[in-house]
Amino acid sequence: MGSNSKTIVWFRRDLRIEDNPALAAAAKDGSVFPIYIWCPKEEGQFYPGRVSRWWLKQSLAHLEQSLRSLGASLVLMKSQSTLDALLDCIHAVGATKVVYNHLYDPVSLVRDHNIKQNLVELGISVESCNGDLLCEPWEVYDEKGHAFTTFDAYWDKCLHMQMEPVSHLPPWRVVPAAGTVENCSIEELGLENESEKSSNALLGRGWSPGWSNANKALSEFVEQQLVDYSKDRLKVSGNSTSLLSPYLHFGELSVRKVFQCVRMKQILWAREENTVGEESVTLFLRVIGLREYSRYICFNFPFTHERSLLGSLKHFPWHADQARFKAWRQGRTGYPLVDAGMRELWATGWIHNKIRVIVSSFFVKLLLLPWQWGMKYFWDTLLDADLESDILGWQYISGSLPDGHELGRLDSPEVQGFNFDPDGEYVRHWLPELARMPTEWIHHPWDAPLSVLKAAGVELGLNYPEPIIDIEIARDRLTEAILIMREKELTDRAQNSKGLNEEVVDNSDSMENLGIPKVLLKGKTSFSTCSLNDQRVPTIQNLKNESFNRKRPICIEDEMPLQNELANCNNIVGTSRMNDDLCSTAESSSAKKQTTSSINSFSVPHSYTSSSKGKPMQDFESSDLKQPWNEHVDMEQSSSKNGELCALALQF
Repeated sequence: MGSNSKTIVWFRRDLRIEDNPALAAAAKDGSVFPIYIWCPKEEGQFYPGRVSRWWLKQSLAHLEQSLRSLGASLVLMKSQSTLDALLDCIHAVGATKVVYNHLYDPVSLVRDHNIKQNLVELGISVESCNGDLLCEPWEVYDEKGHAFTTFDAYWDKCLHMQMEPVSHLPPWRVVPAAGTVENCSIEELGLENESEKSSNALLGRGWSPGWSNANKALSEFVEQQLVDYSKDRLKVSGNSTSLLSPYLHFGELSVRKVFQCVRMKQILWAREENTVGEESVTLFLRVIGLREYSRYICFNFPFTHERSLLGSLKHFPWHADQARFKAWRQGRTGYPLVDAGMRELWATGWIHNKIRVIVSSFFVKLLLLPWQWGMKYFWDTLLDADLESDILGWQYISGSLPDGHELGRLDSPEVQGFNFDPDGEYVRHWLPELARMPTEWIHHPWDAPLSVLKAAGVELGLNYPEPIIDIEIARDRLTEAILIMREKELTDRAQNSKGLNEEVVDNSDSMENLGIPKVLLKGKTSFSTCSLNDQRVPTIQNLKNESFNRKRPICIEDEMPLQNELANCNNIVGTSRMNDDLCSTAESSSAKKQTTSSINSFSVPHSYTSSSKGKPMQDFESSDLKQPWNEHVDMEQSSSKNGELCALALQF
């Protein structure tokens, strides 16, 4: 490209000027027209929650200021169609090229493919870059050319690949492209309404969005907290994790920079024979790997936002009980550690990864609620809500992945409470009704003598609920559900003598019949970032100031036989809208005080469609699009015998 070229830089979840391949490529070629397009209509079911939109608003303001200092202004647009907005910019500027960084979630993959196809047909050059991963999904495969379906095999392959320490410095100056389009102010984007501002003000006391603040947070973690990460990461309160996941989700922080900084510490500590530091680095790099893997899974198996990777899970008899779903959301299950976690989530948009694992496991294993509901609720409520990580975490917890939690494993919240909150301080902080309970009984108040309950001011069933389900009953129901699932799977196979409808492949001899759809990468493909085909898209309590310090910078229903419950999740999640009790956390804080909402009703994932074509995403095959689809991030390796991963919403 010559120096007179005009390039549209389309910002999405790459809100930084440092190590931004798209911005660097555009600035090098000529004049630049930076834009951010907010298109709520295209977000569909995955419209961001309140706290996530608050972060986005602050991050855009930070980016706008940074670009202005380089000589260009960020154009903010609110549109009904991303493609139409891009075309308006192209015509206004006379641009001949559009550059952007890749995204890998199922919704973005379809949208990006359609946009790229339309722009190329119009003669517009399109360049897409890797600004989010160490390794692109199409670069990693096994010896047979198949996509990996277990994390350890995938990450081992990544670590043995040659990774160039590429980093793009911020441009010294950006030459702005002349042109006028209808530009919104940040306020006019509508990311935050008036009723939400009072609650969001609390977020600003604990967090500092923006790419320069992200770099400060990274430096602080690497220099001060990383060495003790292996010891501190399981503490469910305080600053025990890196708190980098919101910055990584919005692309304010380059994962390459994180990886390189941590690797330098690993080399240094290896020379110093600092074994504690080395172990911490290994564990943290594993977290980075899990984030990479979440994108890898979504790219190669784009249906995983709505159905399990393992085919057998389609027969699991989920229990679509909205009353239990509501009790879980409100922190009214009668299990203190679970309730404390859910109330912290509601109040702050943040919970430690171990708590994420505990509350999600309770959701799936004890309540038998469909994991898609929990995934969508996390998306609505988490400050670091990240769809790919969310999908990976809930699939792991529900036993939907080959190396995930064993479906039959049910951990007692009482035991977990004593393991991870031995003094009960976390529970007391978030459940003030149990604040006076002795430590001996804090995680199982239902067993406490009446005299102890009376002295603590606890009236079970009144100011704190009885357990929503007995642990032994839950264990029996889970066992029964698994038996039903296996029986239906056998029946299904018997009726189809040719086996599953999908071609099956797996990466080990022991997983022949897991029912994983085959994904074949036909040899190494070199993707040039300058090629038009470079991205080949595949088929609350009142909070005291000190309680919100930034984590650093119902009635019990009679048990119903499972045979009378809905047979599988496809029947459960077919409704696009629930009753008013299932309101989304995307609503304002004032609406939180109510039990209903007429605006942002919560609806569970059903059949998401591409906004541009309306085709159900699970219907896209590799033949359609030429290639397989595709802290809090603090995921750790579990002690389970199968090496499962406790992975929830990738909290660093």
